Amino acid sequence: MAQEQKAAKIFGGWNRRYKHTSDVLGCDMTFTVFFPPAATESKPAPVLYFLSGLTCTDENVTTKSGIQRKAAEEGIAIIAPDTSPRGLKIEGDSESWDFGEGAGFYLNATQPKWKQYRMLDYIVKELPSVLKQFKQLDLSKASITGHSMGGHGALTIGLKHPDMYQSISAFSPISNPMNVPWGQKAFSGYLGDDKETWKQYDATELVRKYEGPPRNIIITVGTKDDFLDNQLKPDVFAMAAAGTNVSVDLKLQEGYDHSYFFISSFIDDHVAHAARALKSS
Repeated sequence: MAQEQKAAKIFGGWNRRYKHTSDVLGCDMTFTVFFPPAATESKPAPVLYFLSGLTCTDENVTTKSGIQRKAAEEGIAIIAPDTSPRGLKIEGDSESWDFGEGAGFYLNATQPKWKQYRMLDYIVKELPSVLKQFKQLDLSKASITGHSMGGHGALTIGLKHPDMYQSISAFSPISNPMNVPWGQKAFSGYLGDDKETWKQYDATELVRKYEGPPRNIIITVGTKDDFLDNQLKPDVFAMAAAGTNVSVDLKLQEGYDHSYFFISSFIDDHVAHAARALKSS
């Protein structure tokens, strides 16, 4: 059972932060839910999961993006989980900002040292189970989005579990992690040297073999993003999707960077994308 830690009213709804003990990860975890004003037990709201990026927590999107305004208008709840286990005290888990705490990469680690880093199972299995305590949420209608590492998570989780999510989108996603420094560091640490295992968590590899229902994926990236060419590679993902059941709407936004200034400028597009899919399902 999740326990409320704090709450704030915003755009007529409520931002509520919770803590619970995660059996999957072996530690306490926090997550935030935005309940739109229209959400009630008799008329529960569909949900949009937002997965955050490296160094972030559940609070980055809820305090910096303004996502609640459009979500309130559309009657959609926002689910913002944390990005990794916290407080496990594994040697080396806080030595670098792009591996360990704050950098769970939304995968299930196979290396014994990191066996508790099972963010895929947490997002797909445990968190939805915990959320069932909130009768104002219709968890059968869900979409997924995210930023950077969280964009990688949204793409891979959405493609791996097409039955769970009505739509997928991403801001500045790490789209081909097998072939960029961030992904190579994370995958070698969490998954070892087996490149076939890496492919299970690479969106570009997954989209080539996608066999689920048709999907139109929105990817939004700033042209002045310092990580665009050497870490993100959304164009590689878009090319890999050609000829599959996935269409990619790659939106390059002139002059924008990787920050939440950028995300807040285009967050409404992603909420509206999710709303269209959720309301037609």
